[in-house]
Amino acid sequence: MRLSRTLPRSLAGQLFAMQALLVAAVVAGCAFFAYASGRAQAEETADRQVRTAALALAGSPTVREAIRTPDPSAILQPYAERVRADTGIAFVTIMDPDRVRWTHPHPSEIGRTFIGNTAPALRGETFTETYTGTLGPSIRVVTPIRDGDRIVGLVSAGITVERVSTQVREQLGALGMAAGAALALGGLGTYVINARLRRHTHGMNARELGRMHDYHEATLHAVREGLLMLDGQRRIALINDAGRELLGLTHASVGRKVDELALPAPLTGALLAAEPRVDEVHLTSDRVIVVNTSPVVGGEQRGTVVTLRDHTELQALSGELDSERGFTMALRSQAHEAANRLHTVVSLIELDRVEEAVEFATAELELAQVLTDRVVGAVAEPVLAALLLGKAAQANERGVELVLAEDSLIDDGALPRSMAPRDLVTILGNLIDNAVDAASEAGTGGEAPLPVQRTATRALVTVTALTEGGELLLRVADTGGGIGPDDADEVFRRGWTTHGTGRGLGLALVRQAVHRNGGTVTLDRGPVGGAEFTVRLPLAGRTAEVATA
Repeated sequence: MRLSRTLPRSLAGQLFAMQALLVAAVVAGCAFFAYASGRAQAEETADRQVRTAALALAGSPTVREAIRTPDPSAILQPYAERVRADTGIAFVTIMDPDRVRWTHPHPSEIGRTFIGNTAPALRGETFTETYTGTLGPSIRVVTPIRDGDRIVGLVSAGITVERVSTQVREQLGALGMAAGAALALGGLGTYVINARLRRHTHGMNARELGRMHDYHEATLHAVREGLLMLDGQRRIALINDAGRELLGLTHASVGRKVDELALPAPLTGALLAAEPRVDEVHLTSDRVIVVNTSPVVGGEQRGTVVTLRDHTELQALSGELDSERGFTMALRSQAHEAANRLHTVVSLIELDRVEEAVEFATAELELAQVLTDRVVGAVAEPVLAALLLGKAAQANERGVELVLAEDSLIDDGALPRSMAPRDLVTILGNLIDNAVDAASEAGTGGEAPLPVQRTATRALVTVTALTEGGELLLRVADTGGGIGPDDADEVFRRGWTTHGTGRGLGLALVRQAVHRNGGTVTLDRGPVGGAEFTVRLPLAGRTAEVATA
């Protein structure tokens, strides 16, 4: 039966094996070096020890006096054995110049010829050699004994090689125990480190980690939602392409703190918040984004995962849908009103009052046609013309009259194709809606934020649309209560409203659309005390700016 293929060892296991092998190699190398060094040191010590003993004996007066006696061995043998026992060397041999022994550890060898070299000593030199004698291989020193100028004898002291090897083996045993302890300690430390690494890598090997990294990178680039990861210090640890695009950031933003990125204050606050945020709508200079945050916790604050969704298109479509709904309601109301007027005409005819019926019908037609003719004649751009007519119908239903200023004029083809019709709808539609709200509230007796001197008793919204000086100018003025000086800097901020919660997005979207098209939007006090918003959009690209007068 064929065995299944063994799975690759995990990265932690591979590192453990490599580290254990490295520790073993280092310990083995150190042990070998220590052994070689220890043996050389033992041999050097042995040489020094036997040389000292031999020179001491050769210079001893007792030895020279004994040599002069008829039986030198009687005095020298016990003397040499005492020196050998005291110094711990293997042998001390004293001999005559003819190499005949006077002393030896084995008394039976006394009187026999010394085995070894003596020629250098007979020339007056002290030398060291390793030689095999009666006690086996030994490290020996041979030195002459002088009596005046004559060499009267020789001294040889030595330590057997076996004894030196025994000393080295004893040292090597201690060294081996230390090396084993070092290997065990290194292995234990390596195991602990790699066990922790195994937990962090979830037991995956290097190939699996590499493949996961490739998938991770591909996923980050493929996901169209923005993904942002912050560490515990609220620095950007990771951001994908969509996230950089939505927030207007660059690759250099990685590693920077969120509060250093010059993002809008509400968005920065949401990213820095410790608690989760769910589907919060925030505005940047060019986009409407939905933000979700989720803290990453594990005993301590480790960071935050942030997802970003582009809501710009959806918000624009939602605004268009609201406009369509308003148009539908206005048309429904107009149809109902037209039915009432038609019944009036029919009733007048039935009462045989034909002239009055004709006069009534003609007057109503003239009123309906005046604004249509005025808008169509002055504004050749179909999107703006349709928007103005629809908003006029909506304003009329709320008791507000929407008029087009006399100097309004936009020729056909005056607007470049790069200027998105949707942005024009967003800008002009939201400004008219806010103006109608303000005018209708003032017209129904609502309190005005500013004390104004009214020059007109009717609720009125005046729209100016024209091209001049290479710019598209859109101006919307109302007869409402105006906006106080304290709120002049806040009107374009998301959430600012005088109509309660759930509102306050319109003017923020206006500013965003103006910025996107490189224009300016200013707020002034209108000619009759209400608010007057003026938008200037370059017909060719220009640096975006928002000003408040």
